[in-house]
Amino acid sequence: MTLTNSAIAPEISYSASEVMLQVSGLNVYYGESHILRNVDLTVPRGQMVCLIGRNGVGKTTLLKTIMGLLKPRNGNIVFDGRSIVGLSPDRRARLGIGYVPQGREIIPRLTVKENLLLGYEARTSKPRNAQDIPDEIFELFPVLKTMLSRMGGDLSGGQQQQLAIARAIMGNPQLLVLDEPTEGIQPSIILDIETAVRRIIATTGISVLLVEQHLHFVRQADRYYAMQKGGIVASGATSELSNEIVQRFLAV
Repeated sequence: MTLTNSAIAPEISYSASEVMLQVSGLNVYYGESHILRNVDLTVPRGQMVCLIGRNGVGKTTLLKTIMGLLKPRNGNIVFDGRSIVGLSPDRRARLGIGYVPQGREIIPRLTVKENLLLGYEARTSKPRNAQDIPDEIFELFPVLKTMLSRMGGDLSGGQQQQLAIARAIMGNPQLLVLDEPTEGIQPSIILDIETAVRRIIATTGISVLLVEQHLHFVRQADRYYAMQKGGIVASGATSELSNEIVQRFLAV
């Protein structure tokens, strides 16, 4: 099976005010190895965009480059109308990009509450009482309210993932970047996370860029991009996601 450029749907024409994130002509190398090849990607305001593809095709590299953890050889990344190429990861976080990396990276020897409060560090201005957890966090993830005094490392994988997403939301982001949030998590928790992410979008209007392999979650997104060998080889509305694309990029 070969996918050609015809599998890439024409980009919808958005005005600048409708775009939260615009990646253009991005090329990233590890040494002399060319990892990302002329990647173009758009995340509109208030929408979820899903990036799919087999392991090792460059999805996590793209997210790390967006976050400033890797430097592109060339290309541009525009967030909320401003080029962020060259800005440090903490500057990007304070501009409004929340990041939940693969593996969650919660701090195991801090309590759930302490992990959550770390999310405030991404805000340019902290709330009046910086020891309070907003009720909205517990509405999204009720299980965390009963576990505030527990160590993060004592939580199950699914609970840690909910904590990691909640911590990112504590930073009040405009864009939430999620790297395989359902990896290794039991099905019931996957549905909870899906529901929470859709609710975050509906209630806050933030945008989401998601890397995911779980088909049901992929279909919650508004649009998808498929990667292969470091480049975008297919894209379109998830409502039109074909069996060919599913088999090529999601089937085990």
